[in-house]
Amino acid sequence: MINYNPKNWLNFIFSFHKSDTVRMMWKELVYISALSILIAYVEITFFPEAYFLKNLTAVYSLLGFVISLLLVFRTNTAYDRWWEGRKAWGALVNDSRSLSSKLSALHLTAEEKISFTRLIPLFVYATKQHLRNQDLKEEASAQLDLNDMELSGHQPLRIVQMLRAEVEQLYQKGTVQHMQWFAINNDLDALIDSLGICERIKNTPIPFSYSLFIKKFIFIYVITMPLAFVPLFGYLSVFISTFVFYALVSMELLAEEIEDPFGIDENDLPTDQLCLTIQDNVQQIFGA
Repeated sequence: MINYNPKNWLNFIFSFHKSDTVRMMWKELVYISALSILIAYVEITFFPEAYFLKNLTAVYSLLGFVISLLLVFRTNTAYDRWWEGRKAWGALVNDSRSLSSKLSALHLTAEEKISFTRLIPLFVYATKQHLRNQDLKEEASAQLDLNDMELSGHQPLRIVQMLRAEVEQLYQKGTVQHMQWFAINNDLDALIDSLGICERIKNTPIPFSYSLFIKKFIFIYVITMPLAFVPLFGYLSVFISTFVFYALVSMELLAEEIEDPFGIDENDLPTDQLCLTIQDNVQQIFGA
């Protein structure tokens, strides 16, 4: 995730970041410009007095209104997914702190403290890797010791099972009273709820037919735009078509990037940093 100063307008306008859509689609902009030049040349050269072409401006104005509504809905839907993912990870931070603080208040042995200090951050790291379709063993953090752990299948759930088993042992020994056991299990349930929210976001993309329709609509709208604007602006319609294409496709590209917020794109959630934050918090709570 990019950290920036929202008040620095000049920096936004005159700088080009690698997540800027101009860098992502410069080839497409060149192709659209070339196609628009060709259409403008043919229209100016062979159909300079075509009456029907002079009345297309109103039609394109109506189509532009329709496509703007579609893109607003598309962008809002993608941002809702991004924000819901951020709330789920915020809940993971809070629930991890709550679980750690409740466990740290118990009379635990040194070995039990080490186990919880290890397992709670592991759950968060496993969740992050699971959402990226990666194995926990691919995590680069040197502080994660996985040599003696069997984590086959659904890794986050496997770690939650380990945490529940540890808590159940404390309950059987009498270290945890019934009300404490109930509160701790509520925190474990909350961790699973946050995991389920993230999985729902990741596994339920925007319907294919809807995304396909928007892309086709934008493409047809832009490549035929010179037909309406050449009678008014001549070859300047090439710049108008290219700019409109840039604006419309940029909105679609940004929506595609943030609708799956758990990856490593520039505008995705800072899950790596959140994992480190949770790990530091847990170690601080347990005094590790």
